[in-house]
Amino acid sequence: MRTKKNKSKGRKIMTVLSVLFGVILALNLAGFAVTQLRGTKELDQVKPYGELVEVDGKNMHVYKMGEGDKTVVLMPGLGIALPSADFGPLMRTMKDDYKVVTVEYFGIGFSDVSDQPRTNENYIKELREALKKSGLKPPYVLMPHSASGIYAEYYAAQYPDEIEAIIMLDTTSSAELESVKIPRFVYSLGKIQQATGFSRLVSNLIPEFKLIENGYTEKEQADYKLFTYFGSNDTVIDQAVLFGANIQEVSELKFPETIPVLKLIASNTLKTMGKKSKDDGMGYQTKHLNRLGQNASFKVIEGSHMIYQTQSELIKKYTDEFLSEL
Repeated sequence: MRTKKNKSKGRKIMTVLSVLFGVILALNLAGFAVTQLRGTKELDQVKPYGELVEVDGKNMHVYKMGEGDKTVVLMPGLGIALPSADFGPLMRTMKDDYKVVTVEYFGIGFSDVSDQPRTNENYIKELREALKKSGLKPPYVLMPHSASGIYAEYYAAQYPDEIEAIIMLDTTSSAELESVKIPRFVYSLGKIQQATGFSRLVSNLIPEFKLIENGYTEKEQADYKLFTYFGSNDTVIDQAVLFGANIQEVSELKFPETIPVLKLIASNTLKTMGKKSKDDGMGYQTKHLNRLGQNASFKVIEGSHMIYQTQSELIKKYTDEFLSEL
């Protein structure tokens, strides 16, 4: 009797699982059909915010605001779908006193994809060319976020005369090597999710942090969300795969101590690091600051890793104070 009940229960579970699998499959097939029909035509309807300049035979998007004497170059973190929208409030906050520019590297935003390896050398070569083609001249004040801190350090080490200062927005440390290497095929799963429309579904379930009260326009909100639906491509994947090697390369370069650095650290990052290392979270940051030399200082800003989304006014204040002392 007990065996029959178990078999009956097992069949019911299998039936439920089969139905659930069928529903998921149907939703993915429907999403795939819709995504393929739409293609990237949705993106074509959104016009670039700035100008497209030719770099290595491809288009790279450069978005500029302001006419100040100092040029602040915003460098987006890894995989940010549309930096020109994401950095919008920060750019408007800074434009009255600075010439502020966002360069969207290949694979994201309005820029083309590229089959060139996403090495430090290629990233900075392309960045320098894009800035030059858009009429901007060094020295620059680099303002990298997250992973782009590594590229900013590489730029400074290779071309110190072109960098006036670096203001780091909760950047990755070059004093701490990545211990976990994620295979390329894992990142490639994002392309499958994108093709089936799953990325679109997930994106619509995530709470919106780019709020009007933080300075974002409705257009920036809508455009950014649209670009997240198509954010996975071979260029972005290659950048993620090579990032560990890029950190390794930069860690072996001597950072020029003549270049002043201000690192703005998010309070949430300190909490997260503190849980891992069982301290106040400053161990990770201190090692990085020590590597950057005596001209490196820091301030802690309340907020998440994406501090520029909510703290543009405070970032501007600290930038003014820091640069006025140079």
